Amino acid sequence: MGFLIAQRAYLKLYMITLVEKHRGYGYQMLEELKRDFKELGYEPPQSEIYRSLHDLVEDGILYRARHRKDDAEYQEVIMYYFTDHGMEKASLYRKQVIEDLERSQALIHKAIKDNSI
Repeated sequence: MGFLIAQRAYLKLYMITLVEKHRGYGYQMLEELKRDFKELGYEPPQSEIYRSLHDLVEDGILYRARHRKDDAEYQEVIMYYFTDHGMEKASLYRKQVIEDLERSQALIHKAIKDNSI
């Protein structure tokens, strides 16, 4: 177990949530997360978004499928969907990450309390 939660684990949690909300391709997810985190001063790196998606595919949570983009006759995007057992695996992963986030949050709160002037 690391000191604080890893960026990739954090992003994988959000990738799962975005696929649940039917936001299925990488660039769309990246733009949504940039918008959501902008006020917090965090911009997720594009490379980490795609690595997170690839990890979720390798973990058997998601699978990839090519689709033609709605507004472009010849442009395709890679959409991500849950595998047959993906929702179940995603639920277990989410539980683990939430526990790590709560532990990280406690560490951060302690550091702020113990070191505030």
